[in-house]
Amino acid sequence: MKTALIRSMICLAGVMITTSSQAELIPYDVAVLQGLNKITARVSEFNAPLNQTVKFGTLEITARDCRKSPPEDMPESASFLEIDDVKENVEKARMFTGWMFASSPAVSAMEHPVYDVWVVDCKTAEEAAESSIDGATSVLPE
Repeated sequence: MKTALIRSMICLAGVMITTSSQAELIPYDVAVLQGLNKITARVSEFNAPLNQTVKFGTLEITARDCRKSPPEDMPESASFLEIDDVKENVEKARMFTGWMFASSPAVSAMEHPVYDVWVVDCKTAEEAAESSIDGATSVLPE
């Protein structure tokens, strides 16, 4: 009985320490996304500045928020995305709205027959500008 009580208290203390030590996710200016064209099997990485629409194939992607864990915590990046499918002579269709997590892309995945999109990272505007010089782009031709 005593050992069960002691084990329960140790477990509870561990949960409390873990919960209290978890820091808030830090906001960033740019979501780093990857997209897969399932027809061509081409994977592209691109930057999506907050509140600016970027295109990937027929998709229009708007990142509304991007947050990342502090360096001393377990790595996690999350972005709130709005993804629309825009085809010629067809009304715009909302394909996804919600949070996507880099560590668990299948938890909140977009369902689309041709494209997959997932979050890779979050960056500051300065980091994104440096990476666009190195070849990453915010608007992709498809």
